[in-house]
Amino acid sequence: MSIDRRSFVAAVGALGTGALFSGSAAAQAPAGKPIRVGGTLALTGPLSATGLVHKLTGEIYVESLNQRGGLLGRPVEWVLKDDQSKPDLARTLYEQLVTADKVDLLIGPYATGAILSAMGVAQRYNKTLVHHTFGIPSLAKYDQQFPAWSLGPDPEKTMPAMVLDALATSPKPPKTIAIVTSKFPSVHFVALGVREVARQRGLQEVLFLEWDFGNRDFGPIAGRLKEANPDFIWNGAIGLEGNQLLDAMKKIDYAPLHHFYHVPAPAPMLKAPEANGALATTIFEDHSPFTDNPTAAAFVKTYRERAAKAGLPDTAVETQAAASFSAWQIIEAAVVATQGLDDKAMATWLRANKVDTIQGKLRFNERGNFGDDLGKVKQVQNGKWVVVWPRQWAAPGAKLQTRGVAS
Repeated sequence: MSIDRRSFVAAVGALGTGALFSGSAAAQAPAGKPIRVGGTLALTGPLSATGLVHKLTGEIYVESLNQRGGLLGRPVEWVLKDDQSKPDLARTLYEQLVTADKVDLLIGPYATGAILSAMGVAQRYNKTLVHHTFGIPSLAKYDQQFPAWSLGPDPEKTMPAMVLDALATSPKPPKTIAIVTSKFPSVHFVALGVREVARQRGLQEVLFLEWDFGNRDFGPIAGRLKEANPDFIWNGAIGLEGNQLLDAMKKIDYAPLHHFYHVPAPAPMLKAPEANGALATTIFEDHSPFTDNPTAAAFVKTYRERAAKAGLPDTAVETQAAASFSAWQIIEAAVVATQGLDDKAMATWLRANKVDTIQGKLRFNERGNFGDDLGKVKQVQNGKWVVVWPRQWAAPGAKLQTRGVAS
């Protein structure tokens, strides 16, 4: 399912600008013992380019939360540790957060592997875990974990179907497909699903290749792609892997007709000229109609300012920042609704209610506590990410561009 544009604007707009970024003059200053929210992020290592986006978003949200009176009248403190992009280290750090740091609440790390590690710790101590970038709903067995990225319960089916629906509107819809993918759990899981969806759609698979996460030599993969010359490349890439493959293809003078990247590092991909036309999925982008409500517009404005000051290569809000922001909104909503910090009470409330977030209303009552798939398709066009599908969510005047076809 997907939320329609009118419902999105109404739902997120109902939160109001004052509910997020203003109201500090009217709110009573928080007092007492801080409520401590513990988590890790990939602040170093191969996933750090994206982890830093989540760090900045969390800082913005916690600062705003405290300006609005904190939670339960108490200030909120974010206890953040660097898991170095290593799931095993994330597991150890979450143990420390619960046992040594004695945090009140948990928020998940970045990326599926680390989230699985955190989920195991949360389950061992009966803690509720809200997380923002989990990609394999079937592995979310713990009933007190809640996803902020609205993938739906079957992304291995719905995501490729959505992308192929978008490509069907191209003047040159693909007839052949190459699937190349990292063995990173979530992107590999969806890439395997792509094979089946493509077969059902009548696309001929001309190449399937895998690489170990952390691989740096994409030359041989680029060579195989050029030899196969597919109409469409599904790239199960995460972080900078997409850029590395683009660079390798550029070195052998190969430019694909249609090319998709599962979880690219958004800013670095924008900066690469050879990425023009690249596709990815999204739940939010820094343009209308997403910014047609005051809450979204306020966050976008604040994020731009803070990202520029922090020296981030891109200052636009997109999927990563929006999912991270949504995770904090879920935590705040659960605490406010239950008027306490009881993990089980919060989990019970979340499973029974919807939460208004920057990406729309989220529900947590299907398999793995997932709800609707609110994904869209975006494309790099002239140095910007813009939504191109579904049409009602497209940036003003934007439509899918195909290499060699005049727009």
